[in-house]
Amino acid sequence: MERSEQIRFDKLYQKHITTLKLQGKRKSTIDLYSRPIGRLETFFDRCPDRLSPEDLKTYFAALVESHSWSTVKTDRNGLQFFWKHVLGMRRRRSPLEIFVMPILRYIFEG
Repeated sequence: MERSEQIRFDKLYQKHITTLKLQGKRKSTIDLYSRPIGRLETFFDRCPDRLSPEDLKTYFAALVESHSWSTVKTDRNGLQFFWKHVLGMRRRRSPLEIFVMPILRYIFEG
């Protein structure tokens, strides 16, 4: 990742942590909701806010194969929080809601 992109990621990550704390989340929740942000950054080597819906599909398809359902759900919840509260996508739907959530809903509800 380029230095400017790394700086951007670090700021967003810190904002995510701060927002979770300000909402009174427990330390364990903060840890669990922060992991998917780091996993996405490692998986794609770029900032999570610059990912396309197709990128998210690819990520969750790989996650389903490599991690437990519990991790998949926690990542989904952490990323929903990130898009809603950190990136401010309250009025418009995030890529996660549009493309990934229906797929995960189908998988979970069978």
